[in-house]
Amino acid sequence: MKRYDLRHLKDNFEPRMKEILEVHKAGEVAIFLFEIGDFSPVQRSADLIKECGYVLNNSLKFNEVDWTVVAKR
Repeated sequence: MKRYDLRHLKDNFEPRMKEILEVHKAGEVAIFLFEIGDFSPVQRSADLIKECGYVLNNSLKFNEVDWTVVAKR
């Protein structure tokens, strides 16, 4: 299990998330933390996870502005 904090990227976290997913070891769990505003990043992250061949295990609000997703290939 590895955690990736993408909050510093603000709304432009998807390229980095995709880069991580492409090199992440199969069978390991990836946890991503990113900032949300209007909740559209939540759907975009779920779509990206599916596009990269992962399963979205969990998606939840971490606090008022941050979101966490858990994915596994």
